[in-house]
Amino acid sequence: MRAPFSRTLADLLFEQAERHPDAPAVIGGDRALSYAELAQRAGRVAAGLRARGVRRGDRVGLLVNNRPEWLEVFFGTTMLGAVVVAFSTWSKRDELGWLLADSEVELLLALDRFGEQHFAADLHALIPETNSGASWQSASYPRLREVVLLGGADPAFTSYADLAVAPIGPLPPGEGPSAADDAVMIYTSGSSSRPKSVPLTHYGIIENGFNIGERQGYGRDDRVLLAPPLFWSFGCANAMSATLTHGAALVLPPKFDAGEAIALIERHGCTALYTLPSITAAIVSHPEFRPERVRTLRTGLTIGTPQDLMMAATTLGAHEICNVYGQTESYGNCCVTPHDWKLEKRAHCQGPPLPGVQLRIVHPETGAVLPPGEVGLIEVRGYVMRGYLGSSASQNADALTSDGFFRTGDSGELTEKGELVFAGRVSEMIKKGGINISPAEVEDVLLRHPAVAQVGVCGVPDAQQGELLAAFVVPRPGYKPTPEELVAHCRMAASRYKVPDFIEIRATLPVTATGKLMRRDLKQIAAGLRRDAGARA
Repeated sequence: MRAPFSRTLADLLFEQAERHPDAPAVIGGDRALSYAELAQRAGRVAAGLRARGVRRGDRVGLLVNNRPEWLEVFFGTTMLGAVVVAFSTWSKRDELGWLLADSEVELLLALDRFGEQHFAADLHALIPETNSGASWQSASYPRLREVVLLGGADPAFTSYADLAVAPIGPLPPGEGPSAADDAVMIYTSGSSSRPKSVPLTHYGIIENGFNIGERQGYGRDDRVLLAPPLFWSFGCANAMSATLTHGAALVLPPKFDAGEAIALIERHGCTALYTLPSITAAIVSHPEFRPERVRTLRTGLTIGTPQDLMMAATTLGAHEICNVYGQTESYGNCCVTPHDWKLEKRAHCQGPPLPGVQLRIVHPETGAVLPPGEVGLIEVRGYVMRGYLGSSASQNADALTSDGFFRTGDSGELTEKGELVFAGRVSEMIKKGGINISPAEVEDVLLRHPAVAQVGVCGVPDAQQGELLAAFVVPRPGYKPTPEELVAHCRMAASRYKVPDFIEIRATLPVTATGKLMRRDLKQIAAGLRRDAGARA
């Protein structure tokens, strides 16, 4: 497909609204907005924000779940050249307070509540000046001028219905966005105790997102189910851009529910989906799952072990689904397998770098560039952030090399053809008896057992070996594997050093709301394991 001409997100929306005015752009709940309607509604948001003093470079906080209004605010903000600060809807009160301080937003647009989170009440507690009933100025967040509330009425805050009332007019010269401006700031968790603020530019989101969509084989008629949140880079910098640059439609469940995901795929004829191992497992094990209900699926993106990708391709039925590698700092993904590769190759490789991206593997101690076939640290250049902002800016010297490469903190190798094979997080590597072991390797072995649905592996301290392997297994419905049975399977299927020393059967694994395994929590559980728990190899 021909790439869009636009290099700002506002221009992209206007371009697609002109090319495909009546085609659906976003479907959420009972609402469906065409490209023309989304452009119009985003323009009204832009006008409302401008009337409240928002200008180019200002920061607008967005605390909203997956729904059409998220896109309205996102594009409305970027029309002004302002920056969207994407806040997690899983933020607790203290976390929200820290985010408001670190991001220095001038205006916050928030849901009144989401699930058990009552954001309006949280904001009143964080900004006690709002309880006076009069105009307010926050002592804790001096740059914050106004809160716009979506979904509820509160006299201290502006209603979203009152914000988007007038269409946007022409902006004075110099007040709109440019291609190299920051479009969004995304907070990403990592090795630090607080999330890091990652800025991503207009042109980078458009160009890298289009290339991701090309690897998936997107066209105008595709409908893409996005179960992970838009405030994650997998959502806004990846799925939203890949979809909208191809004139396709984004289908948004308000929060992930396996039964609802199945119904949405069936109702809207979704041809693609963004998924995670936990999401795939939840869908295919749901009592209402039947292959014919999701028969329209063709492609998409996922992460995980080879078995995770196989499950998404065969059991779930997205037979052309792509394997990926990336992080928020590299615009969501920097490697994607082509959708028309053979399944076995897609399952065991994260693909070649996307256009405009360069990878290298370096020695962990000397920094020397390693040849193909040798495992080392992954560094990426091209579509990468310019540097962390806020309190995390102090980490830029460690994160970025002098020649512009981002140090991912991951290990992997490049094939002779330049394709990436991911090994694991450096911080997650287990060192047993002097041997470095990737948890993903052990997890892959266990996932080959027919009774295993999910598995997490980590190291547990040992005086003699340094670390031992602890595995936590969630069985498939209807199966009751024993630790001894799983140890025997590993002994038959893998090298001796990949056989877990302890196996514990569990109902669930500790995962984030986006489905990523929380290895820190797993390590805490493993540290408390008794030596006689599970099976001793």
